[in-house]
Amino acid sequence: MMTKPTLIALGMAAAFHAMAAQDEIRSTLNDQQSVAVTIYNNDLALVKDQRRVNLDSGQNALALRDVSAQIRPETALLRSLNGQLQTLEQNFDYDLLSPEKLLEKYIGQTVQVIRTNPATGVETVESAQVLAANNGTVLKMGNRIETGIPGRIVYPDVPENLRDRPTLVTTLISKQSGPQDIELSYLTHGLGWKADYVAELNAAENRLDLSGWVTLSNASGTAYRNAKLQLVAGDVNQVAQARPVPMAAMRKNEMMVADAMPAMTEESLLEYHLYSLERPTTLAENQTKQVALLSAQAIPVRKELVLRGSPYYYQSSQGDLGQKLKAGVFVEFDNKESASLGKPLPKGIMRVYKKDSQGNAQFVGEDRIDHTAKNETVRLKLGEAFDVTANKKQTDFKKLPNPAKGNSQFESAYEIVIKNAKAEPVKVKVVEPIPGDWSLLSQSHPSSKSSSNTATWNLAVPAESSVTLTYRVQVKY
Repeated sequence: MMTKPTLIALGMAAAFHAMAAQDEIRSTLNDQQSVAVTIYNNDLALVKDQRRVNLDSGQNALALRDVSAQIRPETALLRSLNGQLQTLEQNFDYDLLSPEKLLEKYIGQTVQVIRTNPATGVETVESAQVLAANNGTVLKMGNRIETGIPGRIVYPDVPENLRDRPTLVTTLISKQSGPQDIELSYLTHGLGWKADYVAELNAAENRLDLSGWVTLSNASGTAYRNAKLQLVAGDVNQVAQARPVPMAAMRKNEMMVADAMPAMTEESLLEYHLYSLERPTTLAENQTKQVALLSAQAIPVRKELVLRGSPYYYQSSQGDLGQKLKAGVFVEFDNKESASLGKPLPKGIMRVYKKDSQGNAQFVGEDRIDHTAKNETVRLKLGEAFDVTANKKQTDFKKLPNPAKGNSQFESAYEIVIKNAKAEPVKVKVVEPIPGDWSLLSQSHPSSKSSSNTATWNLAVPAESSVTLTYRVQVKY
């Protein structure tokens, strides 16, 4: 049974809400006519939200609910599509309604505390002043101080800047009354995308099938229903600024939704690439979604086993440089139309699979690619070879007389034994970064100078056998 003071307190709250509803024009997602979202790489998105609202002639207080909780308010632009509006002021109310926030807003003010007698069920109401709401509640009730919440708290109203949803409140002047189509555009954080690729090597390891997916994530605090979605690949410059305080604690019930659809269309935009989804899609709040990006089959691919050295051992005596050194496994392909591809590839992770003897696809490695333009080469490191190893040692080292003041000169010799335990022959590329001004004095196999500080040998290693590479080099610093 509720007492008369309880009914009076609840009646005051209801009256306040009725007055607020009359003073403020509220717009929700039900008023939304369309929404377009362009998502960039670096936690940035452009939202264009079109709604139909009823405005009065003259000054209006328009509350646009369900905007992003991570909106950058200084970027918001409101315009009328079929009338004339003049915006005087806008406020972004980011403190969302919760019991904790409501209590914080009433520090220093008076509330009503309702207690229920457990024996009789009778409720009593007592006034209390909120003294603190940090790591617990402190109330002044009459001549005593109480901690914790001794009953239910009744508040006379909800503060103006405390909302149940992220809300952009604008004060504007309309030249006419009646329904108007308006568009709110703004930049926001909390929306992101990344590209993921799945590649499958054939049995001969000379071709692969490639599928690309875009993973979309929405942690902005609102939903985008039937949105026209576009993605920008490229590094767009942003002025560094302090990030806003999170507007709401995001729920962790993130969902993964795979959306099967035709691949995205692509076009150039300034120095970036723009990908457009061919049909509207919904980005629910706290959701992760995947959509198809591209697909290509039978792309010619090249596999390399690479044994890479280091420059440190060319100016000192080292002796043994390593036993059973692993050769890196690389695959590369050309992003060309002639290679069944020829499309700009956004940066992301490419995962590679190969079928085993029973036809089951097995994961064989992954690597991250950067934005890759058409006609460029994609190179992936998949891991380290199991059956191809090398033993490396320095067989000779001597310091030569200095050729000039401030210079040093060294001569050293090396032996690299490459072992192949596989049942088929392999090719191994030996890459040695040699510092300073250098020249090869002798070598057991021909090399090429692939760059100013790199010598490269391409060695054929027979099945279940080994090859020994020896060379002598002179280095001047």
